[in-house]
Amino acid sequence: MQLFVDQLTNVDFSYLHPQRGIVGETWWASALLDGGLDDQGMVCDFGIVKKTLRNWLDDEVDHRLLVPVKASGLTLTEKDGSISLRWATTAGDITMTAPRQAVALVDAEEITADSVALWCREQLRSFFPVNVEQLTLSFEAEYIDGAFYHYSHGLKKHNGNCQRIAHGHRSRIEICIDGQRNTELEQQWASRWQDIYLGSDEDLTDSDNNSYHFAYVAQQGAFELSIPKSTCYMMSTDTTVEFIASHLADVISTEKTGHSVCVKAFEGVNKGAIAERKAR
Repeated sequence: MQLFVDQLTNVDFSYLHPQRGIVGETWWASALLDGGLDDQGMVCDFGIVKKTLRNWLDDEVDHRLLVPVKASGLTLTEKDGSISLRWATTAGDITMTAPRQAVALVDAEEITADSVALWCREQLRSFFPVNVEQLTLSFEAEYIDGAFYHYSHGLKKHNGNCQRIAHGHRSRIEICIDGQRNTELEQQWASRWQDIYLGSDEDLTDSDNNSYHFAYVAQQGAFELSIPKSTCYMMSTDTTVEFIASHLADVISTEKTGHSVCVKAFEGVNKGAIAERKAR
């Protein structure tokens, strides 16, 4: 007998890719359980399945940086509850130091939906009743009929896990000029921010010819990140989705003088912020 739960939750995170660098991502998670029936006539109570998987994914995957520990080009060290890494990409090296809880060490050569699902299944083996013979997890990106981009960031003032310096999202964007969708503008910004790290001026501690260096201390501990300039976009504010929408509306309104502008910026699936600028 099989029990399924489709799109039981979504996870927002970033991961390391040898060409793309730090990639923000959002996946729907679905589950399939194989097993015999218990004395209630169930493989497993849906409430237990949903609560167990949601809690585990929230704790172990969501808002973390996923690191493929078997990948070449990776140097990784752990000390005193902190983790440091160096990752070689085609654009340049990425280095990060962060609390251990900000990183998921995935036993794989690369981060894919399949490799992460397999790693999660191994970690979750002991969480379900003995009559559950097998758990299969699957991940898939949201279907987006239009423009979207992958972004990573860190919000040091956030009280929750958004303070982690390298977590991210896969997000669609909608831009209206004078009340009409402008798909050309949407695609322009999606291409510009294809795999972007959004950095805040306030967190920038140094820069050189090739890299930006960010550092801050948040509630969970000390964070540092160095990233190639070519993969980074600087903002004068924090990088909350509210400020992202506002920033885009400001930039676009200066380019579209005499027109009203409305930007709907998403943060992962089905949530985000709207910023409007009236015609000037």
